[in-house]
Amino acid sequence: MTKSELIERISEKLRLPAGKAEAIVNCVFDSMVKALEQGEGIEIRGFGSFTVREYKAYEGRNPRTGETVHVAPKRLPFFKVGKDLRERVNAAAGKPMPVDNDPDEPGDDEPDPPGSDGDDDDDDIT
Repeated sequence: MTKSELIERISEKLRLPAGKAEAIVNCVFDSMVKALEQGEGIEIRGFGSFTVREYKAYEGRNPRTGETVHVAPKRLPFFKVGKDLRERVNAAAGKPMPVDNDPDEPGDDEPDPPGSDGDDDDDDIT
């Protein structure tokens, strides 16, 4: 679902003009971005939580040339799916997934993003 599809669905469901639905969606997203920029977490019960993870600087490697590259420290948003959403998605797919027993351990039950090499060392410089 794209942002415009979300706006359209809200507009239809609440019988609002598309402009008002767009304003609502933008307000929600802007509020979430501002909270994350300030280092605050966002928790939506039954859906999941957004946090900011901080990564230290390190020496990476350019996979094309093998050259050592300095990677600056960074802060990245991270989403952890909530139990209710996970169960609903899995029920729709007809197969339960394992439960994350250690919520502080990143990558336990989250699939790797498309194009990822499966490791979490962030050394993929292109």
